[in-house]
This record gives sequence, structure tokens and C-alpha cells, in this order.
Amino acid sequence: MSVVVTPLIAPMINDVISLMDQGEPFIRARTASDYWAYATLFSSTCPVAFVDGVLAGAIVAFRSQDDPGEMYVQDVMVHPDHRRQGVTTALLNSVIAQARTWGCTRLWLTSEPDNRTADVSWRALGWTNVPGDQEVDGVQVISDFKGPGKDRAVYELLLT
Repeated sequence: MSVVVTPLIAPMINDVISLMDQGEPFIRARTASDYWAYATLFSSTCPVAFVDGVLAGAIVAFRSQDDPGEMYVQDVMVHPDHRRQGVTTALLNSVIAQARTWGCTRLWLTSEPDNRTADVSWRALGWTNVPGDQEVDGVQVISDFKGPGKDRAVYELLLT
């Protein structure tokens, strides 16, 4: 088994939407036009992974326009049949490599406070759960981080 990572391209959009749909309730697929923009304008930070020719995972990430030294990871999804096979690591390594090329020093992402699987995964991959104003089952959470009633666990990965 080998994981092959490549930039998202437009012909993959429907497959990526189907993959992201499997992430409910924590990931919600965007529209086809959103994925077209990712494939056309942000492909260097929106890689997809294939295992034996089958779409196994995808990441959507963007360089900050407010702080070019930061990159935000919006969505990470690995097909249930391909979890614990190094797909997330391969995808993140691709995003991290691009971040380093641009001179970024920090990646960050948010997660639903009750997504325990994500919390365990992020910490195992070296991400830090940043301090929040509340704690939910051992996870630091920032209230209203993405708007009223949208509390989020926030994680960062510092690149040195």
C-alpha cells in the first residue's frame, strides 16, 4: 500500500464532495463551485491522497491574507476504509511543505469541541490545543470562536 498525494484538480471535485459528505456531522461538504476555486486557485494547499488508485483523503487549507506567516487548515477528511494508514500524515506533510516554502511559521485549525477522535489525532500528530475560556472533557474550547454559539477547540502547529 502506498499513499500518493497530489493537488486537487477540477475533475476530482465530485469525488471529493462525496468523500467530505462522509465527515458529517463534523465536516460539511462545500459546494462544487467552492471546490472549483480550491482546485483552481488554492491547489498547492488543497491536496488529495490516493491509496492504490482510490481517493482516500483530502485537505482544504489556505494561507492567511492577514498574516502570511500562518496557514489555516479548514477541512481534513480521510475515508473510513483508509484511516490509520498514514493518509492524514501524508496530506499534512504536503501542506506543511508548502507552508515552509512560503516561510509560514504557524498552522492552525479548529474542531468541534466534542470531536474526540479529532482531538486525539491532532495531539498525536504534534498539534497543541490552545488555551480557551472553557474546558469540555479535557479539551480547551474558545466560546463563540466562529460566531455566536459556535464554540471551537483551536489547535496550532508551530513550524521551526
